[in-house]
Amino acid sequence: MAEQGGSIPRSFIETLLSRADVVQVINQRVPLKKAGSSYKACCPFHDEKSPSFNVSSSKQFYHCFGCGASGDAIKFLMEYDGLSFVEAVEALAAQYGMVVPREQRSPAQQKAQQLKQEKQRDLYDVMHLAAKFYRHQLRDHSQSQQAKDYLKERGLSADVAKEFVIGFAPPGWDSLVKGLTADKKLQQQLVEVGLLVEKEGGKQYDRFRHRVMFPIRDGRGRVIAFGGRVLGDDQPKYLNSPETPIFHKSYTLYGLFEMRQSREKFDNILVVEGYMDVVALAQYGIRNAVATLGTATTVEHLELLFRQVNEIVFCFDGDSAGLKAAWKALELALPMMEKERSVKFLFLPEGEDPDSMVRKEGTEGFKKRVAESLSLSEFLMQGLQGKLSFPVNSIEGRQQFVSLAEPYVQSAHGLYQFLLAEGVANLVDLPTWRVEKQMNVKSGFAQFKKDSTRPGKNLSSESVVTKVVTLPLKMLRLLLKRPEWSVVFAKEFVQDLVKSKQRDYVTLGGFIKTLQANEFNVQIATQVVNDAGYQPEMELVMQSDIPDDEAFIQAEFDVCVIALATALDERNLGKSGWNADEMLKLQALVQNK
Repeated sequence: MAEQGGSIPRSFIETLLSRADVVQVINQRVPLKKAGSSYKACCPFHDEKSPSFNVSSSKQFYHCFGCGASGDAIKFLMEYDGLSFVEAVEALAAQYGMVVPREQRSPAQQKAQQLKQEKQRDLYDVMHLAAKFYRHQLRDHSQSQQAKDYLKERGLSADVAKEFVIGFAPPGWDSLVKGLTADKKLQQQLVEVGLLVEKEGGKQYDRFRHRVMFPIRDGRGRVIAFGGRVLGDDQPKYLNSPETPIFHKSYTLYGLFEMRQSREKFDNILVVEGYMDVVALAQYGIRNAVATLGTATTVEHLELLFRQVNEIVFCFDGDSAGLKAAWKALELALPMMEKERSVKFLFLPEGEDPDSMVRKEGTEGFKKRVAESLSLSEFLMQGLQGKLSFPVNSIEGRQQFVSLAEPYVQSAHGLYQFLLAEGVANLVDLPTWRVEKQMNVKSGFAQFKKDSTRPGKNLSSESVVTKVVTLPLKMLRLLLKRPEWSVVFAKEFVQDLVKSKQRDYVTLGGFIKTLQANEFNVQIATQVVNDAGYQPEMELVMQSDIPDDEAFIQAEFDVCVIALATALDERNLGKSGWNADEMLKLQALVQNK
């Protein structure tokens, strides 16, 4: 979990980079060979046969002449180890024995933070010792055969068990204390990290007994917790470490570190329910699976995943518990759907889990299931229809469906909100603008589509597609460079543009309207205008670029504003509340924007 309560001072980052040696940092991960004044290797970020990856000791910089990858020691840790910026800074600082400071802290707060970090480092060391202990018990303990048989039965190879550092917690109440010959301080630390349970009166006993042990690691590969699968009849069947100073379930995903370490590029990440599912899928070459740890999916989990990929696939059992967990994930993901992000849902047959399915169907069969997963919108629409007490094509069913969909559409944002509303509208056979009005949603898209797609009988012969960049399209071309300037156009002025019988005026009106409704986002405005049927006009504008020169754009904009207003006035279109006086005010706004 990223450190909270203050940013890292830039001065510290510069000091850290001056002390760190990028050659040493990279050579620990990618063997380098001396080549003149620099070092070379085959690039770790793309496949190549001859080395084009160069590391400069004097410049403290790396660059690949093949794929263009470049940066300093921090950037390398982010790209190669899959760390966030803060994680990379902390990892590099730890390597050089430096404590990461935080701004906006008093000396006393900084001292307290330093003590906290030192204490955490001790706890990480304790967890490392415990992981080694459990690993050795799997190999050497006289009662470990049952654990070995279990892993063999699940089809795990020795290499995969080693990669995930799978171990064995022996039976007995004090195996860990005896095995580590723990003194009082170490025993107390084992209590702090949740490996020992302390009862009233000070009596302690091992939390994990007679279990296969799965170490849980953070983004830097440090063991922060354990999961244990029981080998006998004890309960619970699966047991996780409790929350500790270094382990927070809401911020942790099992298998994420191992996924990053595989060095593979993934289009999506598969979220499964248990650590055995993650390990079993890895055994079959599916390395992009992670698992939550005894808790439902959280916003923090989603943010962590979306930093890795744009697509998340949730894999659940098809029973009521699986559907409930999937619906919870849907509710959390809806407000986060933007740009290229997507969420899918894969429901397995009753009684099956990823482990059993990949055994039955093999790697390709399982991947095919993942590819055919339900999209978030499909799952939402199907789920809502399942809650109706009337058919969705009946009056009552349509009303119920819109009512049930309302909170979900309201929780979405931007273009995705409009597209959901459009999906609801299509199902109940209503105009999108009517559904948005009923839901009290103002996406800024539906109104333009309503205004600009009137029946053809209302359009005159002037509605042909122009083959030249007309005055309205010149203004649109300027707004592509300076979209925030669209704020100067009054609502009434834009309405008159949209009401025009000429396509180029309608195109400009829709573009301005969508810019104003969506924080001047050019990408969204362009998409909406294209979807409304005005792609030829947009393509014509795109084919004739203009210099990105402030003085030139300002002068052109001033001229176009007045010329456009005059043209509308001459066509007797200024009927929505603006007049010559308003245009003088508009001109003043333009000159002072």
